[in-house]
Amino acid sequence: MAISNMTHNPGDERLERVPDFGRAPSGSDEEMRLANIWRSEPGWRGWLSTVDHKTIGLRYLVTAFVFLLIGGIEALIIRAQLALPDQTLLAPEQYNQLFTMHGITMIFLYALPILSGFSNYLWPLLLGSRDMAFPRLNALSYWIFLFAGIFMYMSFPLGLAPNAGWFNYVPISGPIYNTGPNIDVFALGMVLLGISTTAGSVNFVVTLFRMRAPGMTINKVPILVWGTLAASVANLVTIPAVSLAFFLLWMDRQLGTQFFDVANGGKPLLWQHLFWIFGHPWVYAIVLPAMGIVSDALPTFCRRPLVGYAAVALATMATMLIGFVVWMHHMFATGLPTVSLSLFGAASMAISIPSAVAVFAWIATIWVGRPVFKTPFLFFAGFVILFVIGGLSGVMVAAISLNWQLNETYFVVAHLHYVLLGINVFPVIGGIYYWFPKFTGRMMNEKLGKWNFWVMFIGFNMGFFPMHIAGLLGMPRRIYTYSSRMGWDSVNLITSIGSFILAIGILIFLINVIISLKRGEKANSNPWDAATLEWSMSSPPPPYNFAVIPAVASRHPLWEDRLEEGIRRSNLAEGYLLMKGHETLGTSPIDAKPLVIFKMPGDSYTPFFVGLFVSLLFLGLLLHWWSFTGLMAVASCITLIIWMWPQKTLKQRTESGTTYPFQGDSK
Repeated sequence: MAISNMTHNPGDERLERVPDFGRAPSGSDEEMRLANIWRSEPGWRGWLSTVDHKTIGLRYLVTAFVFLLIGGIEALIIRAQLALPDQTLLAPEQYNQLFTMHGITMIFLYALPILSGFSNYLWPLLLGSRDMAFPRLNALSYWIFLFAGIFMYMSFPLGLAPNAGWFNYVPISGPIYNTGPNIDVFALGMVLLGISTTAGSVNFVVTLFRMRAPGMTINKVPILVWGTLAASVANLVTIPAVSLAFFLLWMDRQLGTQFFDVANGGKPLLWQHLFWIFGHPWVYAIVLPAMGIVSDALPTFCRRPLVGYAAVALATMATMLIGFVVWMHHMFATGLPTVSLSLFGAASMAISIPSAVAVFAWIATIWVGRPVFKTPFLFFAGFVILFVIGGLSGVMVAAISLNWQLNETYFVVAHLHYVLLGINVFPVIGGIYYWFPKFTGRMMNEKLGKWNFWVMFIGFNMGFFPMHIAGLLGMPRRIYTYSSRMGWDSVNLITSIGSFILAIGILIFLINVIISLKRGEKANSNPWDAATLEWSMSSPPPPYNFAVIPAVASRHPLWEDRLEEGIRRSNLAEGYLLMKGHETLGTSPIDAKPLVIFKMPGDSYTPFFVGLFVSLLFLGLLLHWWSFTGLMAVASCITLIIWMWPQKTLKQRTESGTTYPFQGDSK
């Protein structure tokens, strides 16, 4: 097969040669050769320099879960304060900082990054590739995410954390009413986090369209891929809006500009537009990949393919598309014209239609299948219930007149937690149970898993459903205490008890993870009898993923014989060998025809140092260390030049008498 001569892009080297075609190497020497090409160096050098998508994915998962635990502890302190009336556990300013950091942590530092962890680890395995499109950019995305999280938390111990809520509305977050460094930390931290999210989103989009296995046409990719694609495209459109908003706010606070100052011609409402143009698509960005996890994993336990694959894939993209025109339903109480209210109210209701398509597809898959009630299945089925509850309350607040009554009450808090926490956390925990054997080579404990699910499910509903009632009783959000005469005592006490039960469920999960890592039953390559490509290799996967690049003929390559779909069969034992370096195959965007051989970048320290220097640059902006800021800008540019500088290939190094057994060809 001829390999076309494509235009050169930085980071890849396209070779005009026909790749070797044959069976997967069976000898230990050939497998060792592939492993040596792709594995990272041992020790701290490999830890800092690795660009392996599996390592980066696991780092995202662990780091984001740590932020979930931190945000959960903050929530428990909040609920302890609100469990009874007239509590004095927290002062008003402490409470403001605590609920703000809780929101920032859960929304920005946990919800999307943990889904990025799943996608980083699984995408090449699902798509039949050896790596992501831009491995070093992938590593940079993680390091900046980590440093952005540290950046936003560094002021917390000093009592100077962000304190205006994660919405950060002006003028309360402006220079007149908030004079400390609290909001500056949030503003600069969000711009920094936006760099990470944008880099990761670019990587996902290019990976999907150029790195699929031959034969994996666009209508054969898993729903998780569709969900992450929708989220990534949305992020590329919306992240600039919110980054601009935060940067304008920082300039108002530090440079004397007047973008949001009414007295000088500024528009506070501009903040809400810029924030919610980002904020509502972001809601779907942290939901659609989670829905993809359920759509791909649930059929495994129903012993049949997902009902309505095409409808669910189209509904995924339609949800994100409509999500761009519903941001103003967060602003119904701001005095918008009647025409705008009607348009955005109708769009807010219409978005429930594609979501309902997915719900009916999951229910139909369970109904016509033969469910196996393993722990992952319980979490996915529980997710469907929470999705319906959260969706119904969302349709309710889409009604303008009711929205006016419920705006800024605990009813909205309840809806928010069902759609952002329940619809995210339950698929995430279920996904970890499902892919844990692929991550680690061991199974999680099934008995503990079932206890884990029921404690979490009961605690979640006990903790958040009463918030609907509190909202209907008129309890406003963001209050740090309340009088016993308000009639909110019982619902708050039940909510607080439920929150602690939910925390016990998370603790059981952590215990299960620790026990399973040490003593869990060893897993074979496909312990769940699943259908997708990641289960065709050993658990955990080898450094190179696929010994040969597979050829895919259907959406269910491991179930083709039992399903008897069509005449052609996927070929996982024979394919393109690509054993001459750090190589993977590039295919056409729609029909996945082989086009090019990509010479992938090897391990490098430059992503770590670029992330470090850029983060220190933002620290300099925060502290007004202008010389230090300039120095970090120069250091970042120099490191980027080193990153892009052409290097010798493995063949050239070998000819010159120098070998690098732990690095592949780099560009």
